[in-house]
Amino acid sequence: MDSSGGFTKFRWICTVIGLFCSLADIGSDLLVSVQYFKEGLYIWFGLTLSFMLIASLCAHIFSYVWFEDDRNQGPENVKLSKPCMVVVHLLQMGFITRYFNLLKESYKSVWLQEFHQNSRNIFYLVADLSMLRLFETFLESVPQLLLQLYIVLQHQHTSVIQYICMAISFLNIAWTTMDYWRCLRRTLTNSSEMPSGFPLAVYLLYKVLTISARILSLTLLIMLNIYNILALVFIWLMCVVWAHVVNTEFCTSLCLECLYRATVGFIMIFTFFNIKGKNTKLPMTVYYIISTLQNLSAPVFLFLFRPRTLREEHFLPIMVFILVANTTGLVFLVLYYTALHPNSNRVSDVVDGSGFSQSPMSTATRLNRFLNI
Repeated sequence: MDSSGGFTKFRWICTVIGLFCSLADIGSDLLVSVQYFKEGLYIWFGLTLSFMLIASLCAHIFSYVWFEDDRNQGPENVKLSKPCMVVVHLLQMGFITRYFNLLKESYKSVWLQEFHQNSRNIFYLVADLSMLRLFETFLESVPQLLLQLYIVLQHQHTSVIQYICMAISFLNIAWTTMDYWRCLRRTLTNSSEMPSGFPLAVYLLYKVLTISARILSLTLLIMLNIYNILALVFIWLMCVVWAHVVNTEFCTSLCLECLYRATVGFIMIFTFFNIKGKNTKLPMTVYYIISTLQNLSAPVFLFLFRPRTLREEHFLPIMVFILVANTTGLVFLVLYYTALHPNSNRVSDVVDGSGFSQSPMSTATRLNRFLNI
């Protein structure tokens, strides 16, 4: 989006790429789950399929509720009838519907050069889709990557489709994180979309490196003892409790707010998000200190309690990668937030620019409360 809030051709192409990334991620996960089923590995098949279903169900619950919130503000805001919308989301086609609506509306604006009053709402379609993709990615792609790494490293079960699945999951994580940040910059006062070039590269490296180190360290922790999954559950519970303590107010109902906090808690197992739009210097510092200690302790525990691991060829490269990736990622974090962050004049989390003032109130409210990476 340009400085005036318009949807650009480049952004339209990026949306298409994002759609293909999502479809490729789902397709590769389905293929690897089918492979496990054919090989009689029913636990791995069940886990792979469960991550997909849970992520899709969670994202579509939010999608449906947001559609209904917009409909309550004005029936013209949602073109499909309520029964059709229910069927679409029960069939888990909400994402495709949102992509179709966005690409159709934005195509008229950026390729046919047609101006419509609804062009002002294109940005909000992008923001909703970016948020939902963020939920779906961290609920599916991230645990999927962790699971496949565990299977490869612990059980030495490898195949081409597994490597393809991991590569696509990693690409989807990187793309979704960057795309979400770029989109949500436009929701903040005195803030423009993320600048390209060096600042973008630094931010992306910070996120990708810290998340990669986190996933690998958690994989090693589970390799040490399968019951260490309980440690992940404990971390998730602590993050959920923190979301309750800071009293997030993202949703219009208490039940949905609880689901939101549970989702945020799961995301924060792997990376930090500012869920209140306030100064996060202290919380972010505490988070990454604890995360770093956990990341570095995993290979140490594996070395102390499973010394035979040293004879495995993958142990040393992984240990070095965790150390280097975690350290380098934190260096990029400090560099970005001290020298390259575009929000130095940030005042509050409100919709940026008068060009969007006529958008649905419920959508604007969601934007005001979106997570701010």
